Amino acid sequence: MSQRGNHGLVADHGFVVASEHPGVVGTKIHRVNHTFKNVRVWSSESVVVTNDAGSIVSESISERRQGLGLGLGQSFAGKAGTDIDVNPRISGKQATDLVVSKLAPTGTHIVPPKAELIIYPVMKTVRVASAVNKAEAALNAMDLEEVVDHYELAYFVQTRMTSNGRPNLNDSIVSATDGHLIKQWSAMHTVVGVGHSEYNGDVPINTTLSGGTYQMIDASRGTGGTYGAMAITNANHTTSAGSVYTNSTNTWGDGQNYISGGSTTNANGQTAAVNAMWGLMNTYDMLTNTLGWQSLDGVNTATYIAAHVNSNYDNAYYSDTCKCMYIGDGSSFTSLGSIDVIGHEMSHGVTASTSNLTYSGESGGLNESNSDIGGEMVEAYARNGGTGTTIPGGNDWMMGVEISKTGTPLRWMYKPSKDGSSPNAWSSTVGNLDVHYSSGPNNRMYYFLSQGSNATSSSDYYSAYLTKSPAAMTGIGNDKAYRIWFKASTTKFTASTNYADARSKVLAAAQELYGVGSKEAIAVQRAYAAINVGTDIDETGGAPGPVTISSPANVTVAAGSAASFSVSASSGTAPYSYKWYRNGVLISGASSATYSFTAQSTDNGAVFKVTVTDSATTPTTATSGNATLTVTTGGTATETMVNGGFESGTSPWTGNTGDIGTWSGEPAATGTKDAWMGGNGSAITETLSQTVSIPSTATSATLTFALHIDTAESGSTAYDKLTVKVKNTAGTVLQTLATYTNVNAASGYQTRTFDLSAYKGQTVQVSFSETEDSSLQTSFVLDNVSLMVK
Repeated sequence: MSQRGNHGLVADHGFVVASEHPGVVGTKIHRVNHTFKNVRVWSSESVVVTNDAGSIVSESISERRQGLGLGLGQSFAGKAGTDIDVNPRISGKQATDLVVSKLAPTGTHIVPPKAELIIYPVMKTVRVASAVNKAEAALNAMDLEEVVDHYELAYFVQTRMTSNGRPNLNDSIVSATDGHLIKQWSAMHTVVGVGHSEYNGDVPINTTLSGGTYQMIDASRGTGGTYGAMAITNANHTTSAGSVYTNSTNTWGDGQNYISGGSTTNANGQTAAVNAMWGLMNTYDMLTNTLGWQSLDGVNTATYIAAHVNSNYDNAYYSDTCKCMYIGDGSSFTSLGSIDVIGHEMSHGVTASTSNLTYSGESGGLNESNSDIGGEMVEAYARNGGTGTTIPGGNDWMMGVEISKTGTPLRWMYKPSKDGSSPNAWSSTVGNLDVHYSSGPNNRMYYFLSQGSNATSSSDYYSAYLTKSPAAMTGIGNDKAYRIWFKASTTKFTASTNYADARSKVLAAAQELYGVGSKEAIAVQRAYAAINVGTDIDETGGAPGPVTISSPANVTVAAGSAASFSVSASSGTAPYSYKWYRNGVLISGASSATYSFTAQSTDNGAVFKVTVTDSATTPTTATSGNATLTVTTGGTATETMVNGGFESGTSPWTGNTGDIGTWSGEPAATGTKDAWMGGNGSAITETLSQTVSIPSTATSATLTFALHIDTAESGSTAYDKLTVKVKNTAGTVLQTLATYTNVNAASGYQTRTFDLSAYKGQTVQVSFSETEDSSLQTSFVLDNVSLMVK
């Protein structure tokens, strides 16, 4: 509610959390839809990123709701100056029937159609004041902005059908007043043991042995999903996924292109499955090993690829209905399972789970470009062995060369116009192009960001928009370029992001990762300037100066509330490393620009400071000034957890109280004692619980605890876990608050916070339960367990 005033909104405005999922290590991404009179406002949303302590790291807003509630809506009669009426004149079924009758009246639904009532902002493009008199040809992307012209009540209709043996996937905006079609676009994201692969030689692929038969299921990558793990299926010339590939031996394929009309299960037919599995494994590993991003959705949900879809089908596409990919055998092309194509399509899955860029206009071009970028980075990772925590060079910067029978790629990222249809730079008409062509300028931007440009005007790598020094801009390499792009696309982009908005958000990501004024941030500005989005700037020369740091501000909070200290570093060479100190003593695990914890009355008067060290060849270090914490009590919060710091022995904790003590190998977060759960390296379950009563008059009840996890396990599979639950006095689970695994291991302690106000007036158990498998230890170390009630 308090956010309304911050954004100039009225009481009819609201917020609805659309999704929450882990980001890269140590972060969580919250996507929040904006509503008016409880109806979603299309493409008006916020993206909030928080850290492990629950503090906001960044917020990105796509704002399209301000006119609502201010007399700028549109009634059914279309009268200006009235607020929009959110009562539809036609039903969702009627809207769906209208769409189906126009698209595929005899089609078959793959899944039932959906119709969501929305408020649709009808947008128009206007020039900023400084560009009013510019010639059209002189316009830069930053000279234009999109504003709301008016609003219409509408249905967002999603139809996923097959028609005449081909997929027919569409999204439509239909007027809820009279059923006329406002907008429509395709929702099909396309690219027009030992495995003998067609494009990569002999490759190792993970399979599963079951009852003497090998299945093309990789149980080490992903969980849940349709098949319980990553899998490849045989569509066998149909439009359905079919069944998982099986074989009597663990040698698959013949390395040759599929022979049209032949068996899809013999060695020749298996080659398409080998291509698919190798591409899918490398896509998963590139994201997980370099960024800590698991599978497509960030929460490790398994996906699959169906090979041999339809007959002689010149297409490969991602479907968000199944969160999977379909690969055709090709007619004009060879089998469409090259590694860059698979990386491309699966990157659509990442987009669908994060920004969900609308697949039309400039946002649609960015959607396609994001997938081209992902495909090239998967290719680079795979070409260098598919291992490691960085993305090397080695990709060819051409999409789909391997599947072309003539050797002509689908797209040239370094000079998109070589295909005859894609522009090299932004213009005011780029949004009118097919999304596979409007992706061109951003593809070129990314090439320049990674590889740099050439100053010779006849070169394919030249840009006339680069007018500053040096004329040949300097690239920053695949690894840094992709980290910047991925951070922007997953934590800052919204469904309506266009080229100008993308530049702002990619620049912000570079500044957050590497610092304001860093060579990486400069490269972003130059790469976008090279495609007529923003103006060019000079690259700075010479060695950077020493790192500098701001000082944290004094903080005053009530007992039981979060205290947060933040600083910003600049100059020097990013990235920076941080060390926080409390009363002159190093705080274990406090290694970011922000340090947060739940303050207790005993913390009153504590003094905090931080040192920052840069990454120069000869590192420089700066120390901040001091900040003092003031903790107010005033009877506003009461601690209901007894002996949460374990300093008074084991009472009143129950369960495996032998875990409580002083351990030289697992030091406490504060004091001398903690609860060391796990660490056995054998199959065992341990629990610690405490019963607490939350008064019925409570206005808040906040559970916090410090948790440290270390492990001898490796990889991204969860073997050992700690589950935090709320139970009633009979032991029945009321809520599972969180589950942590060996995958979450990190240095130092992280403070975790949960709201238990739903249990006011009840006596409940706060329970920690640890389970290890039969080998390799994982330690879950607890300290400072607190339940503050107001």
